[in-house]
Amino acid sequence: MNGILAFLALVLVVGVLVFAPSDGAGALVICGVTAIVTGLLLSRIKAEKSFLLRLFVGGLLLRVLIGTVIYALNLQEFFGGDAFTYDFNGYALLQSWQGDAFAGSLVKRFISDTGANAWGMFYLVASIYGVAGRNMLAVQFFNAVLGAATAPVIFLCAQHIFQNNKVARYSAYFVAFYPSLVLWSSQGLKDGPIVFLLALCVLATLKLGENLSFKFILLLAGSLFALLSLRFYIFYMMIAAIAGAFTIGMRAMTAQGFLRQAVVIIVVGLSLTYVGVTRYANVQYETFGNLEALQRTRSDLARSAESGFSNDADVSTTSGALTAMPIGLTYLLLAPFPWQLVSLRQSITLPEMIVWWLSVPLLVLGLWFAVKHRLRQASPVLIFISMLTLAYSLFQGNVGTAYRQRAQLLVFYFIFVAVGIVLVQEKREDRKRRISQEQRELEARHLADLANRRRSGPYPYQWNPGSESNQRTGTEIQPAAGSNQ
Repeated sequence: MNGILAFLALVLVVGVLVFAPSDGAGALVICGVTAIVTGLLLSRIKAEKSFLLRLFVGGLLLRVLIGTVIYALNLQEFFGGDAFTYDFNGYALLQSWQGDAFAGSLVKRFISDTGANAWGMFYLVASIYGVAGRNMLAVQFFNAVLGAATAPVIFLCAQHIFQNNKVARYSAYFVAFYPSLVLWSSQGLKDGPIVFLLALCVLATLKLGENLSFKFILLLAGSLFALLSLRFYIFYMMIAAIAGAFTIGMRAMTAQGFLRQAVVIIVVGLSLTYVGVTRYANVQYETFGNLEALQRTRSDLARSAESGFSNDADVSTTSGALTAMPIGLTYLLLAPFPWQLVSLRQSITLPEMIVWWLSVPLLVLGLWFAVKHRLRQASPVLIFISMLTLAYSLFQGNVGTAYRQRAQLLVFYFIFVAVGIVLVQEKREDRKRRISQEQRELEARHLADLANRRRSGPYPYQWNPGSESNQRTGTEIQPAAGSNQ
């Protein structure tokens, strides 16, 4: 397997240099450096180290391939036009760092006029451009590393919650190779970094629920701040999920556990306050923290393309929001539906949607098992996906946007899908073992019955397993030698 991956990597490097001659070398350097750092971190994991490294490399090669195709064929607008916005503003921000005040004013004006909450993506793009030059492919490859690294992180989360290697492996396979997760993390969009940061936040929370570690405290605080810079409302939901998980307790509550959780909350809170999160949160809450703002966002999405739905829905009131939620939830989880596949961009989603629709019963089964048997351990994930699912079901009014933002939920949904798969497999294995045991018991009773007959007195017939008739039915008997016919 290692040899195959090395050969594929070599072929892919040559392909990138051939089909993207101007930006390929710089992009490969960014990709190589970040991939090596990620690989070194993964090599420190004791359990399943080889599996996680191969999974990471396989997921990365697939994303680099897709990213190269999108770049070489100029498909950025087709799959995600936001990449050009991040490219322009990221490069302008880099120019402002180099002394161009006019470029800096353009970025500030864009953030002010649009209320953009993705300023963190501008800083990420500017930092990459500072190393590799203005190179959109380098941003795509950097995101590809983050997307591939998400799979091992989800593996660790699933393993921590359910203590089952099969569940962890299935979860990681889904995240590494599910088409939409590959697609969104192969482009210069913020979706890949957001999903990666969400997984890091959950992993750090799970680890801190078990042991106090300043390494994971710093990881949690840093990931939360990065989330705030990319999509502010997800930051608040993750904060609520973490607080709820620590309140419930991911382990049986003890004095030591209570002290540990208090320390985590205080240190993380002080860290975020120090970098100005409180002030930023107040501004965002005043601007977006009401149902009227939610209604404006939803209306814009519903009218922005042919894929809008429920244009007349009004979520500006509590009753309206409750009325619109079931329809929004259905579209968020299951759209696009077959009758909505009216364009090439929508039609190419059909194969993966079939897989997802078939996975929904397994998702329900896995969620039921988690709530019944692993509620404390899974509480960070359950609280977060519940809040984000309900929020998106309210303000999503566009099938395309719902499909894209579903990726932020899929990485956690797939953990419970994996649980459902393992439960079904175990049920089948139990049924096979039970049938096999019943057959063995039946054979034992049959042999015991024959032995009892022999002991009970003269018996002129004996069972001959080697006879031709017994080979056909397994029940025939032959006369004993010397007996009267």
